[in-house]
Amino acid sequence: MAISDHTSVSRPTQDPFAWLSATALARAEAGVRRSLRPRSSGSRLIDLASNDYLGLARDARVIAAAAAAAKEWGAGATGSRLVTGSTQLHTELEVALAELTGQPRALVFSSGYLANLAAVTTLCPPGALLVSDAHNHASMVDAARLCRASVAVVGHRAVDEVAAVLASRTQERALVVTDAVFSVDGELAPLAQLAQVCQRAGAGLLIDEAHSLGVVGPGGAGAAAAAGLAGLPGVVLTVTLSKALGSQGGAVLGSAHVVEHLVDSARTFIFDTALAPASAGAALEAAHALRLHQAVAAAGLAAAVPDAAVVGVRIGTPEAAVRSAASMAAAGVAVGCFRPPSVPDGISRLRLTAHADLSDADIDTVESALAVVSGQAARTW
Repeated sequence: MAISDHTSVSRPTQDPFAWLSATALARAEAGVRRSLRPRSSGSRLIDLASNDYLGLARDARVIAAAAAAAKEWGAGATGSRLVTGSTQLHTELEVALAELTGQPRALVFSSGYLANLAAVTTLCPPGALLVSDAHNHASMVDAARLCRASVAVVGHRAVDEVAAVLASRTQERALVVTDAVFSVDGELAPLAQLAQVCQRAGAGLLIDEAHSLGVVGPGGAGAAAAAGLAGLPGVVLTVTLSKALGSQGGAVLGSAHVVEHLVDSARTFIFDTALAPASAGAALEAAHALRLHQAVAAAGLAAAVPDAAVVGVRIGTPEAAVRSAASMAAAGVAVGCFRPPSVPDGISRLRLTAHADLSDADIDTVESALAVVSGQAARTW
């Protein structure tokens, strides 16, 4: 019998979510309780915690491009990409990203997380095999759970293990997924070796360039370009626009038929509101800045590119990591504090991210702060 809209509902005598209090207490006792710490716009801490590797989030050109895009197109995209959400800015951004990374095509999403979900779930459907590095980002882990393919998690950077899994598979289709630069310790994946293994086995290779775009490869083109893999038909890239490009959003890059397949079947593309115009405009301006860097390098002029921008400092326990991060902040340096379950091996860390706009004086301050943390570790941890 249907329940009338006017039927009164008695107030419950017990809170059905009371169990959350015990869960929160257990997290606090384990040292893994999280809390939001809003930062002020005028913070004087040296920033080694954010992912703004190239300092473009506050670059005047990038900010002006975001403002101009918002004035022309409005505050929001107004709909999904397939309805009203695709603007000229989105198309220009896709062209710029493809040119920057050396890939044939690009498709922009509203976040890098959604780009990874789309790439994995559409390129590794049920009945296929997904091979994933044990240290891959959480978005890859969630994508593996959603794709409903058979999943094999292999050891960190274990190329031989990937080869063995592919050689023994019964599935016709297979996809190997890996971060290009692993976000916790800043290690580069063995991309050239993985590509060789995938080519021999007839498997695709999906590379998440979130922490490598802008800081690895020729002119910041990424780790795949550095490994000579740019534009290969069996290689697909995902990127985020929220790190080196200082904006927001993500993209999948690959061949024309890969991008067209995503447009037809990726749920996080079809059913999600498009990236806001301001973010698209900002990312486009930042991509143009990186293309300028490539032009400088091509001309034979100095254009230094680091191996990666992430430095992981292993501390040990969650409590020790929290104390170390607080000590760094007291010395004027903001760092990331990574504790389980964010660290795949269970070892808590400080994460320091290098930024292009750090001064020599900033580096001196960081060195002094790290010396204090080291001394504390020697005495108590």
